[in-house]
Amino acid sequence: MPKLKSLSGIELIKLFEEQGFIVYSQKGSHIKLRRTFGNEKQTLLIPNHKFIDKGTLKAIVRQSSRYIPGDIINKIFYTD
Repeated sequence: MPKLKSLSGIELIKLFEEQGFIVYSQKGSHIKLRRTFGNEKQTLLIPNHKFIDKGTLKAIVRQSSRYIPGDIINKIFYTD
């Protein structure tokens, strides 16, 4: 079973920007990413930390899997 990668907030933001998300706003250390897909506004919240805990990464995986196909999610979050 593949393992979760160790990612920072900046790395996640760059990876999601490749999927069409843009930085929408920031409050404290949390950055809100948004993209419009058809009539739907898709929003993700990413903590801007140097190291994101595994539990938080799992929550981001669940959150982003509503908008991004599973094969791309696996490439972003899991080791080969």
